[in-house]
Amino acid sequence: MDWSIQEIARLTGTTSRTLRHYDAIGLLPPTRKAGNGYRHYDEESLVRLQRVLLLRELGLPLPRIAEVLDSADDPTSALREHVRELERERARIERQIGAVTATIARLEAGESLMAEEMFDGFDHRQHEEEVTERWGRDAYERSTKWWESMSPQEQSAWKAEVAELSSDWRAAAEEGAGPDSHRSQELARRHVEWLRSVPGTPRGGGFDGYVRGLADMYVDDPRFAANYGGTQGAQLVRDALNHWLDAQ
Repeated sequence: MDWSIQEIARLTGTTSRTLRHYDAIGLLPPTRKAGNGYRHYDEESLVRLQRVLLLRELGLPLPRIAEVLDSADDPTSALREHVRELERERARIERQIGAVTATIARLEAGESLMAEEMFDGFDHRQHEEEVTERWGRDAYERSTKWWESMSPQEQSAWKAEVAELSSDWRAAAEEGAGPDSHRSQELARRHVEWLRSVPGTPRGGGFDGYVRGLADMYVDDPRFAANYGGTQGAQLVRDALNHWLDAQ
């Protein structure tokens, strides 16, 4: 049994154009082409497409998805790993929902906010792909092992420290502090000490390039820039960190 490209597009909520693109780049070739030129897909192709869509949901770029699919011989085993990853993501999202819901409840009741509960679920796993691609799988796995070895209280304290540092950066940017000012350089020193405290952070000669790479990512990626109030704040962080490194 097979399905036409129009049927697949309807079932998956994607478009025929997207499926043709997947064919053009070798990610999902059709099983056959009918006399009218329409692409058709069999069950094996559907399994591969399901995996493509799952990996896209997890944020992987298409070239990386092709590597993942081609490196696994057993689709059933690979799908089980996808399920485990989706379950982890679901748990993280549920924790985020709980944290945001608690914040809404406290705001509506006029109660003080609790940093310990506000950031539950907002952990570093969401940036797994960036960390792995830039600094290697070992760096990500070491930092993950360190994070999961911490108690909930220790995790909350660490999140509070990060939140305070981000808040201080935003305030400095809003008040027009220059990257070479004493205020910004003290923040840069704190930022570097925080980075050094995380297992998996490169040591020795690789540390300088690691920090500079992170600093560029703060500006280039809106998700990171948001931690510092937007692009302007992220630029202050980047320039201050580079200035601090140059001075060492």
